[in-house]
Amino acid sequence: MSGIYIHIPFCKSKCGYCGFYSLPSLKLKDKFLEALKEEITARRDYLGGETVSTIYFGGGTPSLLSAEEIGSLLHLINKHYPIAPKPEITLEANPDTLSLEYLQALRETGINRLSIGIQSFFDNDLQYLGRKHNSEHARNCLAWAKQAGFDNLSLDLIYGLPTSNAEQWSRNLDLFFEADIPHLSAYALTLEPNAILTKQIEQGKAAPISDDDALRDYEILCQRAEKEGFLHYEISNFCRLGMHSKHNASYWFGTPYIGFGPSAHSYDGTSRQWNVASVEKYLDAGLRDAGHETLGPEQQYDEYVMLRLRTHWGIDLKWMKNKMDQRFSDHCEKQAQPLIAEGRISQTREFLYLDDRQMLFADGVAERLFWEE
Repeated sequence: MSGIYIHIPFCKSKCGYCGFYSLPSLKLKDKFLEALKEEITARRDYLGGETVSTIYFGGGTPSLLSAEEIGSLLHLINKHYPIAPKPEITLEANPDTLSLEYLQALRETGINRLSIGIQSFFDNDLQYLGRKHNSEHARNCLAWAKQAGFDNLSLDLIYGLPTSNAEQWSRNLDLFFEADIPHLSAYALTLEPNAILTKQIEQGKAAPISDDDALRDYEILCQRAEKEGFLHYEISNFCRLGMHSKHNASYWFGTPYIGFGPSAHSYDGTSRQWNVASVEKYLDAGLRDAGHETLGPEQQYDEYVMLRLRTHWGIDLKWMKNKMDQRFSDHCEKQAQPLIAEGRISQTREFLYLDDRQMLFADGVAERLFWEE
């Protein structure tokens, strides 16, 4: 099985915290869609005939496209790629682009999973983040999505905001669980180098963020999720049983995927390539391919460690021994012993994994397990 990712690089405006590539304008949308269809067609052999089980529209703001435009892209993908009988097809959406009529039309295209960027149910948080919707519209979107027939829903929330506190964050979680949504992606507010909010904080025009606030909110989040029966299956992702994002999980399991659009990445199991992060350059097929790298055994080991430590599935030492090389499983287990003694990683049978608290330091733990000659 494999996956397809489509990057839609347009937004109504740039949110203050966003570090993803996008343009706050739609003037190149029609030309972009022509180029995108050209890329989808031209690269149909990349996955080697592997069946596609997940399709993901990310951005940017994919919900700025009309239902007809999204349907046209899905029709083209179905024409050139072998699609599984019941694929997971996700579309990221901003509340300010949603209406009941649009969601009903979207459901008819084949989109069967929505990831809605609520971020907060409180207006002071939304204003700080530079979001264009308000809390009332956010709640309306959830009702509309259910009315339109979407039951596989995910919400994004952001914690560690200086405009919030423990009580307000807890109320955000109350509203999420009361809405009976099966999936939650919750992210600590981080400052991207070129983001608007980063510059505003540096200039003293916005309140600074606090690591202590983020840690407080993360602990509240983990406790509430466990109480509500949600599985903490990745650092930032929680779900009811069986409702995890199959597309995102494929990244953590090293499944091949192809990415279309500016800044999109592709991976065939041994090599990675990525497109240029510019709509203008992407329109020229000759400038589209921005880079390529082939991963050696050591790099594949490091990636496996880094990605699997982010998840509750953890590192499978037996799989590593059988599928990679025993030298890697031996190295990993040896390097893990002092980390186990320090309480920074846990081990059960042939698995190494991180619990809720340990997940906060996944990158540092991974570095200690990386391959070194």
